[in-house]
Amino acid sequence: MSFSYFADSIDRLIDRLKKLPGIGEKTATRLAFYMLNSSRKEAEELAKSIIDVKEKVSCCSVCFNFSDSDPCKICGNERRDDKTICVVEDPADFLAIEKTGKYKGRYHVLQGVLSPLDGISPQEIRVKELIERLRSGKVKEVIIATNPSVEGEATAIYLAKLIKPMEIEVTRIAYGIPVGGDIEYTDVDTLSRAMEGRREL
Repeated sequence: MSFSYFADSIDRLIDRLKKLPGIGEKTATRLAFYMLNSSRKEAEELAKSIIDVKEKVSCCSVCFNFSDSDPCKICGNERRDDKTICVVEDPADFLAIEKTGKYKGRYHVLQGVLSPLDGISPQEIRVKELIERLRSGKVKEVIIATNPSVEGEATAIYLAKLIKPMEIEVTRIAYGIPVGGDIEYTDVDTLSRAMEGRREL
């Protein structure tokens, strides 16, 4: 066991912070000391926010986006366009597209992509639920906004094959997004152009 100059409670906090995506030893240490130097009220508010997320947030039963209400605010908004559904991999992608302000339709969050090597089949993501939604007959266009990765492309092609026989137009967002990039980290202008320049699959 390596020797540490820090108190055990600080070491434990650093270890927990290192488990967060993109957080290494130095950043975890910096964050731990920031929290240590912040007021008790700030620390309690942070802790409460984390607990609230775990206790109050779940998946919308319609689109499967994370929400503290069911249906979520988008699905419950009658002013959204029922004729269009944008299919995304995860809630972070939904948020990125929504921030562009260009899209006024509905969403469907797959909660993943097809990846046979990782054992992720159509049964592991929300494909069946998407097809059920499309059977209502309201939807005229499905925009597939999966990431331009190998898995994202495979998922887009698979969905297009399922949806086209239903006589629904299937489009793919344009390649303003770099191949291998993530929608979540793409800037708003690029995403806006990708949505406007979508092509038929």
